Amino acid sequence: MATFCQNSPADPRGAAGARARQPGRARGAAARRDGRRRSDVQYNWRPTEKRMPSMRLRSAEPARQSGFAEAGVWARPRVDGLGRWLLAGAFIGLGILGLVTGDFAAVWQRIPIDGMPGQTPLALACGALELALGIGLLLRSTLAPTSTVLVGFLLLWAILLKLPAVIWVPQMLATWLGLGEILVILAGAWILFAANPGPWAMRRMGVAVGERGIRHARLLFALALPTIGLSHFVYSVQTAALVPPWLPDPVAWAYLTGAGNLAACVAILFGVMPRLAATLEALMLAVITVLVWMPGVSASPTTQFQATGFLISAAIAAGAWIVADSYRDAPWLSAPRTRVNR
Repeated sequence: MATFCQNSPADPRGAAGARARQPGRARGAAARRDGRRRSDVQYNWRPTEKRMPSMRLRSAEPARQSGFAEAGVWARPRVDGLGRWLLAGAFIGLGILGLVTGDFAAVWQRIPIDGMPGQTPLALACGALELALGIGLLLRSTLAPTSTVLVGFLLLWAILLKLPAVIWVPQMLATWLGLGEILVILAGAWILFAANPGPWAMRRMGVAVGERGIRHARLLFALALPTIGLSHFVYSVQTAALVPPWLPDPVAWAYLTGAGNLAACVAILFGVMPRLAATLEALMLAVITVLVWMPGVSASPTTQFQATGFLISAAIAAGAWIVADSYRDAPWLSAPRTRVNR
């Protein structure tokens, strides 16, 4: 017959018997150590790290699915770079412009109801919100709540102001273009939100935060690009009129930039050098902002349409830059590796 040492782990009575023979103070210290171990498992933190009850997850599975938990340790996707600063500057400019003019962002924010009562107070509130969002994006401490509100604001912008035109006149590409431009900005804001969610979002919105949320935002960005690229072909005359006069063959430039949008869409969708494609797309949109809209703002700085067009174009380029920033850890000339959470 096998024999067991009294304090051997194999003896089911060994540990309990050892605790029973300890003095009262020792038994209390052992109970406190056991409590700390159970608390560390419950809170999913390392024993040496500070426990934060407000960040406790009901289960580790949603965190693993969203890409925030790896072997019990929090790991946020790294998304920070030029895009966030550009988006902050664009929204600060839109907010100041809205407060000064008491109006919305021209055709990009056109209210479909003519003569709607309370339009000026609503425009002022919208401008104040845009200004606050731009300032909030600049500060790391307010990035999580700001990105959450920004995603909601852009969703309302797309659904209330752009989607009805698409539903009403689906055969007109211009309506799709207006929606696609806002969706590019939304994709960038979504990536900021996915990389910097609050505790509630990590518990309740696993598909929208972390690595999964970033992948979905990239997909939204890729699907929005054809609306911009096709408009360069369908409205080639209007697009060529925006090309600076010192560039030769404006129509060729319209076709070339349209093809660039379509190529970036295909590359990101199928994972063919997506980092390079997203970066080149962001760079192209930034160059278009500078070459097309900057001269008009310099010539007529008090013209609302020119200033609004420049700021909206800058916000679109910023959204593309944030998408490019999300590929920071991916190789330039191959598809990024997909991490499988076990």
